[in-house]
Amino acid sequence: MPDRAALVTGASSGIGLAIADLLGAEGYGLTVAARRPEKLAGAAEELRAKGYEVEEVAANLTAEEDVQRVVAAHRERFGRMDVLVNSAGVGVGAPVADHVTKRVDMQLDLNLRAIILFYRESVDLLRAAGAEHRNALVINLSSIAGKAGAGWLSVYAATKSAVIGWTQSMNHELAGDGIKNVALCPGFVDTPMADFVKGRIPPEAMIQTEDIAEAVRFLLRTSPACRVPEIVFERPGDESL
Repeated sequence: MPDRAALVTGASSGIGLAIADLLGAEGYGLTVAARRPEKLAGAAEELRAKGYEVEEVAANLTAEEDVQRVVAAHRERFGRMDVLVNSAGVGVGAPVADHVTKRVDMQLDLNLRAIILFYRESVDLLRAAGAEHRNALVINLSSIAGKAGAGWLSVYAATKSAVIGWTQSMNHELAGDGIKNVALCPGFVDTPMADFVKGRIPPEAMIQTEDIAEAVRFLLRTSPACRVPEIVFERPGDESL
């Protein structure tokens, strides 16, 4: 049984998978969660093939009972949580007059509400890890859109701004428990979520998922006396997202 364990949402591809891979390489036992069972199973097998210990839980992360089920599976498998990565997210673009309520709710529920619920369900495990080594870590995926807003992606930007605010609040609330919280705020990353803009920005000119994972490696190595509340990732010379 690994002596450290992490739970990663949105781990079937993109940033979530890259972070899960990094954590596995660092010796963490992994619980990976995402919505699509087939896609998640493929990612989990990819991670296991590297020798990592992996629990996979397909779940609708907008559903409270599924969030509870994911954390319960992690608790049963590993009995501890040193790192929580809230990476699952969705963005749906639309001008303000055309917002569809179902799509607004989906972004609010997955990008923000799910993070709040994962904290609630996991905080006892995180506090136990914090009491042990004063270096429990929660990584929340925000966006550069959460720093400055974004026309057409307004709902997405609003949820990501809220993630930054939530992370700040958790740093105030949980500082005494040895739990550090960080919001990662990248611009366009070469993932399927950025496919809509790849006609304008080629994939090789985008931030890479490995760039985000390397930031996580740095965060894992900071001492209990050092907290990094936010990291912004930009493309050089780019004034867009």
